[in-house]
Amino acid sequence: MSSYDYDVIVVGGGSPGEHCVGELADGGLRVALVERELVGGECSYWACIPSKTLLRPGEAVQGAREAAASAQVDVHAALAWRDFMVSDYSDAGQERWLAGKGIDLLRGTGKLAGTGVVEVDGVRHTARHVVVATGSDPVMPPILGLRELEGVWTNRGVTGMKAIPRRLLILGGGPVGAEMAQAVRRLGGEVSLVEAAAHVLAREPAPLGEALGEVLRRDGVELLLGVHATAARRDGADYVLTLDDGRELRGDHLLVATGRRPRTAGLGLETVGVTAGERGIPVDAHLRAGDRLWAIGDVTGVRLLTHVGKYQGEVVAANILGEPREAHYEAIPNVVYTDPQGAAVGASEAPFSASTPVSKVSKTATYTHAYADSKGLPDPAQRRRAADRRLRARPRGRRMAAAGHPGHPRPGSSRRAARHHPALPHLLRDLRRRPQSTAQPDHDHPPADRPNDGMTRQKTVAQSFSC
Repeated sequence: MSSYDYDVIVVGGGSPGEHCVGELADGGLRVALVERELVGGECSYWACIPSKTLLRPGEAVQGAREAAASAQVDVHAALAWRDFMVSDYSDAGQERWLAGKGIDLLRGTGKLAGTGVVEVDGVRHTARHVVVATGSDPVMPPILGLRELEGVWTNRGVTGMKAIPRRLLILGGGPVGAEMAQAVRRLGGEVSLVEAAAHVLAREPAPLGEALGEVLRRDGVELLLGVHATAARRDGADYVLTLDDGRELRGDHLLVATGRRPRTAGLGLETVGVTAGERGIPVDAHLRAGDRLWAIGDVTGVRLLTHVGKYQGEVVAANILGEPREAHYEAIPNVVYTDPQGAAVGASEAPFSASTPVSKVSKTATYTHAYADSKGLPDPAQRRRAADRRLRARPRGRRMAAAGHPGHPRPGSSRRAARHHPALPHLLRDLRRRPQSTAQPDHDHPPADRPNDGMTRQKTVAQSFSC
C-alpha cells in the first residue's frame, strides 16, 4: 500500500493540466486535479473558444458580402451561441469526464507545502509527483490612473460581453487585441486600437502585421500605431485615454490586451526551494522544476499558447510514466484567427526574407476524414516520437500559412511538418517556382511583387518567409 494519497497531483485544471492528468490516468496512475475556478481553464471559457465563436458571425457575413450577397449579424443570437459554446460557464461536463477516468477533482486554491505535498484550502494531500499548471494573469501596464479604474476589460471581460460596445478602446495590438478589434467591429461597435509598435502583431515580421493592419482598417477599425498611452481616466460614462502625442480617445469600454505573465504568487514555491523569475518557474529540458516537481503551460513562460502547454503536459506525463522525453521549441506554430487568419512557425528573423501571396498555396480541408486517414496522422505513440524528432530538427526559417492551414497540432520543424500537413509540400514547391520573390535583406523591405494592399478581398495574404 502506497504511503501517498496519489501518484500525481496536478495543480491547475486549465487545458495543459487537464491534458496531463488525462494522460497520467490513461497510464494507470492514481491522480488528482486541483482547480479553483472552472475545469478547462482560460482557453475553454474566456479565451480560445469564446473569442473564435465571436469572430465567426462577422466572418460569415463578410463572406456573403464578398460574394455579392447581403447578410447581417443577429447580435443576440451570436452572444447566445457564445454562451452555448462555453457551456454557460459550467464545467459539469468536465467533471463527468474526470469522474469517468477515475480522476479526483479537488476544488479550491492549491499551493505547495513541501516536497510532494499540496494544500487545497488548508487540506493537505500527498503525492509521489506534483505538476504545477497554474497558468497566467493579464498584465496591467503602468499607465497613470489605469489600475484605479473600475470595469476595465481583459480577455475575460471582452469575450464575456453581454452587449456590443458603442466604442471599444483597445490597448495592445497582439493576437487578443487584433481578434477582438475585428470581432467587435463586425458585430457593430466602433473600435480604436492603440499599439506602441509600428504594426499590429509586433512579435511577428512586419509584412504579416502590416497586412493584417490593412484588413482591420478596411473593416473600419481605427489603428493608432507607434504611440503610447500615458494616462487613463473616467469622464462620466466614458473611458478616456491620453496618448503621448497629445490626442485623447473616448469609449464606453476599455480592453487591456498588453500580454500575460506566469501565475506564481502564493504558490508556496519557497517550501520546495524553487524561486520563480519574471518568466515563470524555471524548468529543465524534461520540464522538471525540482525534486518530484514539474511545471507545464503558461507558468513556465516558454510560449503562452494552449497547444504548447498541452504538448508540455504530454512530455511530463511520459517522463512520470517512465518514458524519458525532452521538450523542444525550435518551431512553435501560432495562429491569429482574424479573417483572413495569419499563422507562423519557426524562426522570426533570418538573413533573407521574401513574400508570397497565400492565394497561390494549395488548400485542403484539414479536419476531414480524408485527412484523418492520411499518412499524416499515425498512431499516438508514433505521433509522440515524430513530434520529438521534428522539434529537435532546426528549422531553416519562418513560414507563414493562411486560413485553413493551422499546421500540425504540435510544434514541429517546417520541413518535416510537410509530411504531416497536406498543404505544405505545395507551399514549398510554389515558393521554389516563384522567381519574382527576390530575396531581401530585411523584413522592412518586402519584395516588389507583394500586393500593395497586403490582403485582397480574395483573402490573398502577402506573408513572410525567412531562410
